Amino acid sequence: MMDVPLLVPSLLRHAAEFHADTEIVSRTVEGPIHRTTYAETHARVQRLANALVALGLGAGDRVGTLAWNGYRHLEIYYATAGAGMVCHTINPRLFPEQIAGIIDHAEDSILCADLTFLPLLQGLAGRLGTVRAIVVMTDAAHMPPQAEGLPPFLCYEALLAGQPAEFDWPALDENEACGLCYTSGTTGAPKGVLYSHRATVLHAMASAMPDVFAIGAASVVMPVVPMFHVNAWGIPYAAPMVGAKLVLPGPKLDGASLHALITAEGVTFSAGVPTVWMAMLDWMAANGRDAGPMKRVAIGGSACPAVMIERFEAMGVSVLHAWGMTETSPIGLAASPKAKHQGATPAQRLALASKQGRPLYGMEFRVVGADGQDVPRDGTAFGRMLVRGPWVAAAYHAAPDSPAHATPGWFDTGDVVTMDADGYVAIVDRTKDVIKSGGEWISSIELENIAVAHPAVQEAAAVARPDPKWGERPLLVVVLRPGASLTNEEMRAHFEGRVARWCIPDQIRIVEELPHTATGKLLKSRIRQLYAQTADV
Repeated sequence: MMDVPLLVPSLLRHAAEFHADTEIVSRTVEGPIHRTTYAETHARVQRLANALVALGLGAGDRVGTLAWNGYRHLEIYYATAGAGMVCHTINPRLFPEQIAGIIDHAEDSILCADLTFLPLLQGLAGRLGTVRAIVVMTDAAHMPPQAEGLPPFLCYEALLAGQPAEFDWPALDENEACGLCYTSGTTGAPKGVLYSHRATVLHAMASAMPDVFAIGAASVVMPVVPMFHVNAWGIPYAAPMVGAKLVLPGPKLDGASLHALITAEGVTFSAGVPTVWMAMLDWMAANGRDAGPMKRVAIGGSACPAVMIERFEAMGVSVLHAWGMTETSPIGLAASPKAKHQGATPAQRLALASKQGRPLYGMEFRVVGADGQDVPRDGTAFGRMLVRGPWVAAAYHAAPDSPAHATPGWFDTGDVVTMDADGYVAIVDRTKDVIKSGGEWISSIELENIAVAHPAVQEAAAVARPDPKWGERPLLVVVLRPGASLTNEEMRAHFEGRVARWCIPDQIRIVEELPHTATGKLLKSRIRQLYAQTADV
């Protein structure tokens, strides 16, 4: 067999050659909808690669991005990778101190930023030691004045204008780095994961398969998950690989804006976190809208409530519940049914769809108990989930000592799970979030999913609070829907028959809002700090 390396630029080159006129549609920061094609994008990517080299960047140099999902961000993905550089997508929702820290840790040479994020960078003036220039991702008409204390501003479109549309792509090793993402920092400082070309291409192949994203050349794909969040779950690589039309929603992620793009552009597949979809579902219900052309939606990032699956499927939209992490590129599990499930009852199908899924080919999973031994795959026994595979991080970038890699050849996800005989995984909890009451474990995720099924509840978090008798007891903190009311007794009655009585939260606290991580997950550490520090006496 020929030894042909798996390289990221080959994905776009294939799209430009065989899907040349397929559209890439973006809602821009400046406002208008922008349209281009894979062929035009390939030419602009080569202009950008020439511009980066002209700026003095070379192999292995880091190019940081602070940008929404848009065509310029996509161009940076491919220009950096093709030129042998590394695209470092920065999550702007992190704390400013964390952002400054990861820019320094990554040693970014330049930053590419949407207009939206220039105020954020101004707050970091004097703290961007390795950054030589800031490329403002706009045209001359919208170019802002130079900000005091920041590296020189360069205009993105001006950089491209003076460069040829052909670039002499270097011969790269498929194991060289092409991307860098940092974790959201929920358990300490954010940690870097350096992705190789090989891992990125293999992940794109696996995620496009029928039991995962199920996309092809006839698909219209809209990643709502940001391109700064684990590379939008690999969709910017998978969509060009199969030649799908790509719709990039930019900064407007409210229900009305997303629905407008779905209907106007004929979106058939989308992907995002539960909080975004709940907002869109509520907007659709309030405005009497259906899902239009959308046929399939992937939901991940945090556990998808069963009620959300029911709401989508009532509109004819198939829900793919998936699991992944920054360290797994991210897709590792997908909850697609098997042939044996065709005769399942609606309740059985919902229970299956609510699980995190079964392993994609290439991914291996272990569930180990406190003794370090594998637990039975019976769907009941639970333990810590370990994983390995060709798109799983072997170590953190520039951080060799990691407890998550303590088991040789495996990555400890930090999730407590069950796995059944068919490989379907259900997350019981994060190791740090499980509630230990009277020697028994209570799943905070299960409590939260039951709570949000109540018509008065918009969002819920279950956390452990100290208890002098039981050690810990569950506390439920909820945000109500506008105009709704709820008593402690009504919520306890809602839990009756759904979990064992000793699992039912003793009390609820109603709050205006709940804190979230930079990736939209509930920030359990802060919720515990705010509401569950003291025991009831």
